Amino acid sequence: MFRSKTLHLWIRSTLIAARNLHAFTSTAGGVGPQTPQNLFQRSWRCPIDSVVSQDYRGMASGGETKSEPPKAPGNRLVSSKSPYLLQHAHNPVDWYPWGEEAFERARTENKLIFLSVGYSTCHWCHVMEHESFENPETAAVMNEHFVNIKVDREERPDIDKIYMTFLRLTKGGGGWPMSIWLTPDLAPLTAGTYFPPTSRYGMPSFKTVLLAIAKQWQTNRQTLIQSGSSILNALKTNEDVSAVAEAAFESGSADAKLAEAIGVHKQRFDQTNGGFGSEPKFPEVPRLNFLFHAYLVSKDVDVLDMVLQTLDHIGRGGINDHIFGGFARYATTKDWHNVHFEKMLYDQAQLMAAYSNGYKLTRSATFLTYADNIYKYIMKDLRHPLGGFYAGEDADSLPTHKDTVKVEGAFYAWTWTEIEAAFKEQAKRFDDDVSPKRAFEIYAFHYGLKPQGNVPTYSDPHGHLTGKNILIVRGSDEDTCSNFDLQPAKLDKLLETANDILHVLRDQRPRPHLDTKIICAWNGLMLSGLSKLANCGTAKREEYMKAAKELLDFLRKEMYDSEQKLLLRSCYGVAVGDPTLEKIDSQIDGFLDDYAFLIKGLLDYYKASLDLSALRWAKELQETQDKLFWDEQNGAYFFSQQNAPNVIVRLKEGDDGAEPCGNSVAARNLTLLSHYYDEETYLQRATKLLNFFADVSPFGHALPEMLSALLLHENGLDLVAVVGPDSDDTKRFVEICRKFFIPGMIILHVDPLHPDDACNQRVQKKFKMVNGKTTVYICHDRVCRMPVTDPTQLEENLMANFFTERV
Repeated sequence: MFRSKTLHLWIRSTLIAARNLHAFTSTAGGVGPQTPQNLFQRSWRCPIDSVVSQDYRGMASGGETKSEPPKAPGNRLVSSKSPYLLQHAHNPVDWYPWGEEAFERARTENKLIFLSVGYSTCHWCHVMEHESFENPETAAVMNEHFVNIKVDREERPDIDKIYMTFLRLTKGGGGWPMSIWLTPDLAPLTAGTYFPPTSRYGMPSFKTVLLAIAKQWQTNRQTLIQSGSSILNALKTNEDVSAVAEAAFESGSADAKLAEAIGVHKQRFDQTNGGFGSEPKFPEVPRLNFLFHAYLVSKDVDVLDMVLQTLDHIGRGGINDHIFGGFARYATTKDWHNVHFEKMLYDQAQLMAAYSNGYKLTRSATFLTYADNIYKYIMKDLRHPLGGFYAGEDADSLPTHKDTVKVEGAFYAWTWTEIEAAFKEQAKRFDDDVSPKRAFEIYAFHYGLKPQGNVPTYSDPHGHLTGKNILIVRGSDEDTCSNFDLQPAKLDKLLETANDILHVLRDQRPRPHLDTKIICAWNGLMLSGLSKLANCGTAKREEYMKAAKELLDFLRKEMYDSEQKLLLRSCYGVAVGDPTLEKIDSQIDGFLDDYAFLIKGLLDYYKASLDLSALRWAKELQETQDKLFWDEQNGAYFFSQQNAPNVIVRLKEGDDGAEPCGNSVAARNLTLLSHYYDEETYLQRATKLLNFFADVSPFGHALPEMLSALLLHENGLDLVAVVGPDSDDTKRFVEICRKFFIPGMIILHVDPLHPDDACNQRVQKKFKMVNGKTTVYICHDRVCRMPVTDPTQLEENLMANFFTERV
C-alpha cells in the first residue's frame, strides 16, 4: 500500500505537470473535459484500504460477497495460475490478462483499455466484482466499449506501482481495486478505485462512469489521444532524470535527520492506544524498526516507549488472532479493536521479526509468545509442504456451510452464547476446580466479551458484526488474576485450554479463501523473521532454524535459475498440504523487492546459522540486482528491469509503507555486505543510493527503513569476529553475540582449520586465536579492542560497548 504522500521527485514533477492536461467526467451539466479536481472527484475517497475518509471509514469492514456466483463461460483468464485472475475467470466481462494480445486488440479496434488491478484477498475487490463484474448489463457495457484487462498486483507489482502513482498524484489517494483507463498505447487518462453499482457515497455509478468515458472517446478522441501521448512522452522523457542531491551527506546529517524524525513520530504518536495517527491503523513495521534503532542511538526512553507500547497494543488488540496467532492487515478503529481481517504473509514476517527484536530488548515473555504464535499460524495455515509460504488469507468467508453470501470477519467473530456453549460442552478439558461457568466468566472478562457483542457500531455500518465479539485484551494478565484471585500460571493454562477449544470449533467453520501464490519477496521477509526468532535463543531455536533452512532451500530450488542467476517473482501452490507446485509458461522475473528482500533474509539467516553458503548466495544475488536495476548515472535502483516489455516507465520507489521499499532494504544490504566482504564498492553504492534520496522530506516519516540504513552507514558497523574451530566453545561465544539486538553488529566466524572458507580474507589474516582458545574481536570502523577469550567478559563488553539495556 502506498501509505506516504512523499513520492519520487522526478515522477512527481512529471505527473503533476501532465495531470492537468487530460481528465474527463460526467457532470450535472453534461459531459466534457474537466480538471482533475472535478474528475470523479470523490473516487479516491472510497473506503479502500488506507484511503478511508472521515465520512466513509466504517465501510472498511462492510459489504458482502457471493461465494459461488453463477458461472459464465470461461474468459481468457481460465488458464491463469494467479488465484486473483481465476476468481474472475467466469465473469461475463471479456477479461484479458496483461499482455500483447489485449494491447493488439485495443490498437486494432481503436478502443480504450480498462485496467482493473487488485488481489485475491482484497475485500473491496470482491465487492466490486459481485456488484459490477458479475452483472451482465455492466459487463455488456464494458465489453462493447473497452478492452478489459485484469492484473494481480502481487504478481505484477511493477504495473501496479506505475498506475497507482498516477492515481495518487491525480486524485490525492489510492487503493484497491484500482480502476484505470488507458489509451491503446498504455498511457493513463483517468483513474479511480472502487465504484458502486448505483450512485452513492457521493460517487457516480460505475456504469455511468463507463458510458461517460466511452462517449468522450467517441466524440473527443483526438484530443484524448494527444493528451495520452503527452503524458506518455513526459514520463518516458523523464524516466532517467532525477532530482538528486549532488553532495554527499554532510557530517552530522544522520544525527540531524534522526532528531527530526524522532520529533515527527512523537507528534503523531497515540499515547493512549499506541501506533501513529488515527484510524485506520496499520502495524507499519518499518516505522517500528526505525524506532528500535533510534532508541539504541539516541538513548531516548520516550522513543523506546513508543515502539514497545505500539507492539503491546497491537498484541492485545483485535488485530491479533488470540485463538491461534497471526495478525490481520489493519485496524479500522484507533484502539486496534475492529479490523480488516485479511492475513498477509508480509505482515506475519515483519511482526515476527519486530516481536523478536522486542523480546531481545525487554526479555518480555509476552512478546516472544506473539512471535511464536505467528510461527504456529504460518506453519499450519500458510506453508507449502516443500517449505515456501503462501501469500495470505482472505477477510471474507461464509458464516456457515449453508450460507451462500460471504461476510467479512465471519471466521473470526463470536457470539457470547457460542463461547459459553463451547465451554459447557468441553467442561472436562478444564481443571477440576474450574467449572465451565467460571472459565467463561474469566475468559469473557479477559477478552472483553459482551452479551450484545463488543464491536463498535460506527465501525460496522452494515451490521454484519452485530451481536458478535472480536477478542481484545483491554487490561492485562495481572488485572484478570487480581479480579478472579488467580495465579498467573493458572490463568495461562485456562486461556490456553479455552483457546484450544475455540480453535477446534472455529476450524469447523468455512475457511476464508487462501491465496496459494508464493511470492519471492515476501518469503524473503519470512526468512528474515524466522532467523530473528531463532536468534532469540529459546528452546525452540532448532525448530525455527529447520523451518528457515527448508524455506531457503525451497527458494533456491524452485524460484532461482542458477544458470542465469535470476529470481522468479512467484510460483503457485494448490492447497494447504498439497505438494503440487505450478509455474506459468511466461514466467515473471523477479523485481527489485524480490532481490532486496531475499538478500536481507539471507544476511539474517547467516547471522543465525553462520552458514557461509547463505552469505555467498546473498553476494551473488546482489551482483544480479546491481546489473538489472542499478542506475549508473544517478544512483539508486529502479523497480523493474531496463527492457521489461510493456512497462511505460521505470519507477524508483521511495516509500516505506506496509512493506519497506526495495531501495531502503538495499541500502542496508549494501552496507552489511561491504563489511562482510571488505569491498568498498558496496559502500560506495550505498552512499550514492542514500544521496539520491537525501532530498526526500520528511525523510524519517516517509522512509523510516532508509533512515535506519543511513544510521548504519553513518555511525559505522560493529564487527564481531569469532575465531575458533567449529566447537561447543565457539558456539557458546556466538550465542552470546546473538542475544543482543544491535542493528549495527555483524558476526563473522573464522575457522583456523578451514582458512579458505572465510568470506573476508582480511579478517582471516588479521585475527588469530589467543593461547589456543576461541577468541572474539570487537571492532568499530576497523578499530579493534583487545581480544576476549572469556564468555563472561564478552557479554560485559557487548553491554558496555553497544549500550544495550534491558528495560
